[in-house]
Amino acid sequence: MKMNTARINQGDYRYYTVNEQALLLEWLLEHIGQTRSKVKATLQGQGVKVNGKTITQFDYPLQPGMKVAVSNTKKNQKGFKSRYVKIVYEDRWLIVVEKAVGILSMAAGHSSLNVKSVLDDYFKMSRQHCTAHVVHRLDRDTSGLMVYAKDVETEQILEHNWHDIVYDRRYVAVVSGEMVDDEGTIANWLKDNKAYVTYSSSVDNGGKYAVTHFHVLDRTTEHSLVEFKLETGRKNQIRVHSADMGHPVCGDTKYGNGDDPLHRLCLHAWLLCFTHPVTGQPMEFETPIPVMFRKLFK
Repeated sequence: MKMNTARINQGDYRYYTVNEQALLLEWLLEHIGQTRSKVKATLQGQGVKVNGKTITQFDYPLQPGMKVAVSNTKKNQKGFKSRYVKIVYEDRWLIVVEKAVGILSMAAGHSSLNVKSVLDDYFKMSRQHCTAHVVHRLDRDTSGLMVYAKDVETEQILEHNWHDIVYDRRYVAVVSGEMVDDEGTIANWLKDNKAYVTYSSSVDNGGKYAVTHFHVLDRTTEHSLVEFKLETGRKNQIRVHSADMGHPVCGDTKYGNGDDPLHRLCLHAWLLCFTHPVTGQPMEFETPIPVMFRKLFK
């Protein structure tokens, strides 16, 4: 049921008056005319106040007569521009970014382009006394969501409790060929050989056990658009498991079959959900499926 609200624009905030009981996220979705992901980002970015107090809790209960203020501006990103890194969320302990194709997660060798150094430059420019601490990695040619800690303590909590803290992590990929099954799970052991190529085994080969769930979103006779949900996060897990199914990720020069319709590795980390290591708040981030992926299925 639609609720009537009074809206006033004033400075950096839009002000509303609540007329009925509701939970904050659902109320915002109904009234401020933005997508769910944008509303969540505004909440997590400390851009919402209730009765003058900043609230980030999605299920904060609203009562009639309360005043809700929604920020018109994005915080902490003034002057930041990078073709390779987009800041999605930031607070005093961590920063969530969307990484483009072609940039490493951290330095490897001399003067290599990497997300950590881009963020360190940003922190310096914005006069923040911190550096980016790597918690997890994406391959150079994989795009999508990553989180970096801003201090050693936060990094240690994230690193040592990663599998408990991260409660949902999903990728989307264009794979070669038409997949028959709509969904399923692939599990085996993954181990690197001497040439650092990861290979799989159906029996324990001394490697690490890896579990990947898949769900087909769309398909043509040539390609399938597949969502992968990681139960474990092993090196090259999706790329190896995809190849194991006979449908390697398109554009994969290491495990692929030469099918390269978009001239890039067609793998994107689209969803990242974790419990904040300091505040305990649920943090949920998503990015759109890359437009070029979608175009193959029109």
